[in-house]
Amino acid sequence: MSEGRAGVEGQDPGGAVDRVPTDLFIAGEWVPAGSGERFDVLDPATGRPIASVADAGPDDGRRAVEAAAAAQPELAATSPRERADWLNAAYVAVMDRADELAMVMTLEMGKPLAEAKGEITYAAEFLRHFAGEALRIEGGYQTAPAGNARFLTMRQPVGPSLLITPWNFPMAMGTRKIGPAIAAGCTSVIKPAHQTPLSMLALVEILAEVGVPAGAVNAVTTTHAGEVMEPMIRSGLARKLSFTGSTKIGKVLLEQCAERVMRTSMELGGNAPFIVFADADLDDAVAGAMAAKMRNMGEACTAANRIYVEEPVVEEFGRRLAQEMSALTVGPGTQEGVKVGPLIDDAAQTKVAELVQDAVDGGAQVLTGGEVPDGEGYFYPPTVLTGVSPDARMAGEEIFGPVAPLTPFTTEGEVLGLANDTPYGLVSYVYTRDLDRALRMAEGLEAGMVGLNQGVVSNPAAPFGGIKESGLGREGGALGIEEFLEVKYVGIAGPRPAQEG
Repeated sequence: MSEGRAGVEGQDPGGAVDRVPTDLFIAGEWVPAGSGERFDVLDPATGRPIASVADAGPDDGRRAVEAAAAAQPELAATSPRERADWLNAAYVAVMDRADELAMVMTLEMGKPLAEAKGEITYAAEFLRHFAGEALRIEGGYQTAPAGNARFLTMRQPVGPSLLITPWNFPMAMGTRKIGPAIAAGCTSVIKPAHQTPLSMLALVEILAEVGVPAGAVNAVTTTHAGEVMEPMIRSGLARKLSFTGSTKIGKVLLEQCAERVMRTSMELGGNAPFIVFADADLDDAVAGAMAAKMRNMGEACTAANRIYVEEPVVEEFGRRLAQEMSALTVGPGTQEGVKVGPLIDDAAQTKVAELVQDAVDGGAQVLTGGEVPDGEGYFYPPTVLTGVSPDARMAGEEIFGPVAPLTPFTTEGEVLGLANDTPYGLVSYVYTRDLDRALRMAEGLEAGMVGLNQGVVSNPAAPFGGIKESGLGREGGALGIEEFLEVKYVGIAGPRPAQEG
C-alpha cells in the first residue's frame, strides 16, 4: 500500500477505501501535513478505523489559501466553455465510479449502499448542472434615463473561496459548493468534516484528473477545524466562505468573516415541521413522512423533526407510520437488505436516546423502537412516538436520528403557529388535498422551502436554503452560481453626435 493512501485492511474487501488518497491536496500536489500528524477515520457500524488521514495545522491551511490566491487570476481568465468541460468530465468520471465511491461513503459515514449510490448520483448532478450555469453568466447594457450615459454591468468571480462541508452528505455537499465555484471562476480550499473526509478527497482527485488547474481546488483535512480555518478567514486572501453545518458554528464563522467583510453562504440547522391535515391522502402522507424522516437515517437538516397530525387521523397515521418504520432492517450499510445504517458516532447515538427519554418522561408513548440495541456500532432503531408535548426537547432541537415524534393539532391556525414557533426556517412539509389551504400554508410558513404533498425537496436545479437562523444565501439552481459572482457596474459616457461631413 503506497504512502498517502488509506491504510487499514480487512474491512473493505473490494479495496475502494485503499484507493483514496489521504494526504492534503495543495497547489496540485498530494502532501502530508507539515506536522506529520494523522487521524483515524472510523466505520460507524463498528467503531473501528478504516483509514488514516493527514491532520492539517494552521500552517497547512495558510499554504492552501495562498495556493488558491495564486491560482485565482489564471482560473478567472479561463473561458466559460473550458470550465464547463471540466465539470462535465468530472460528472462522467463520478458516475463511472459510482459503485466504488458509494462503498467509500458507506464505510466512512454509515448510510446503506443503495442510499450512498443515490447520493453519488445526486452529487454528480450538481457538477452537470453548474457546467450549464457556467455558460449562462450574464451581464447587461442599457441607456441611462437621461440619455447621456450608458450602463454596462458584468459579473466576475468573487475570488478565492473557503468551502466547509458536513459529514452527513459527504459528496453532495461538496459538489454543491465546488460546482458553482469552478463554474464562476473561483479557486477554493475545501475542508470536509473530519468524520467523513474520504469522499471529498476522492472527488478532489477526480477534479485533478479531468484537468482542473493546480491550485484551483485545494483540500485540507483536520481535526482542528477552528485553528485551521480562522487564520484562513482572517488572512485577507479569501473573499468568500460557504459553510454547511450547525447554526452555532455558523454564527462563529460569521463573526470572523465580518472582519474582512467576506461574502458568506450559510446552510445551517433546521427544525422542519411535517403537517398532515385530516383531508390528506394518508398513504401519500405516510410515504412522504418516511422519505422526509428516514433519508440518511434522519441525519439531515431537511429531516421532518416535528410531525403534526390533525386530531381525527393522528391515531391511524401513527399506526401506519409505526408499521412502516418497524419493517425497516437495521444494520451495517454494506449488508444487503439493510435500510437503516448506524448514526455517525457515539455522541449522536447518546443524544438521540436522551431526546427520546425526555419525550417519554413528558408523556409520549412509544409505538415502535425507542431503545439502544446491544452490540458494536452506533445504531438506533426507527422509532415512532405519539403524544409528544410541544415542550419536549425534541420539539426545539434537531433530532438527527430515525425518530418520528407525533403531536396532534385541531386547527390550521394552531398548527401554523406551532410550525413557526422556532428560530429555524429551512424547510416545511404540508399534506392536504385542499388547494386553498395548501397555498395559505405555503405562504404562511416561515421557511425557505416548502414541500407540498412531497417529502423530498432537494434538487440540483432548485434553490436550496433557509431563512431566520437556518442560513443565508442559496445553493443549487440558477441562484447557486450567483453566490460566487460579484456585479461590476461600468458607467460609459454617451456617444457623441456624429459630425457632418
